[in-house]
Amino acid sequence: MPLPIARTMTPDDRLAATHARIASAARIARRAPADITLVAVSKTHPPEAIRPLLLAGQRDFGENRVQEAAAKWPALREEFADCRLHLVGQLQSNKAAEAVALADAIHSIDRPSLIAAVARASDATGRRPDCFVQVNIGDEPQKGGCAIADLPALLAEARTAALPIAGLMCVPPAAVEPAPYFALLAKIARDHGIAGLSMGMSDDVEQAVSLGATHVRVGSALFGARA
Repeated sequence: MPLPIARTMTPDDRLAATHARIASAARIARRAPADITLVAVSKTHPPEAIRPLLLAGQRDFGENRVQEAAAKWPALREEFADCRLHLVGQLQSNKAAEAVALADAIHSIDRPSLIAAVARASDATGRRPDCFVQVNIGDEPQKGGCAIADLPALLAEARTAALPIAGLMCVPPAAVEPAPYFALLAKIARDHGIAGLSMGMSDDVEQAVSLGATHVRVGSALFGARA
């Protein structure tokens, strides 16, 4: 479980505590902590809540919605030019051009129409964000992500479109043990020769790191509960 966020904890404290959790899990798994990217999920949080983490050295941030990211990040990037923006929420194809212009990584590639839209925008702008293919690892109809059975064809389509495939992403079912789902995603990635794994959030960072996560998407442990 995540460390409690006490009212007395500063952003620096919360960031240090999260890094300590990642490092501890990595050491147990005989992994290098530096091989795991902490993506601070800043969705719904205003710039004044994000800036202290930037000042503390955090550089990778995640947003769910293109419109929200566009409202916050251009100004923040004027101050912190080396920060990296990850889009971690579901992406509509008609927002692909704006997403490509804003993001350094897109974690929710999950269908042919989105691949085509991102490829067109990439070709037009010359920007090629890292792309994670989202897998609906729990076969949940209400969630985004491609079905496991559809993944080989989708990967082939993404590679034909010259999208830079950085890894796979998943969100396990809520209120169940996530480890089997993380293990399954890791196996699928190995089967397809894919190194990156975007998995794990505030409640299950340790399990994700122990099973090979390269990117963990942490929100509440860094920012507190969303409004």
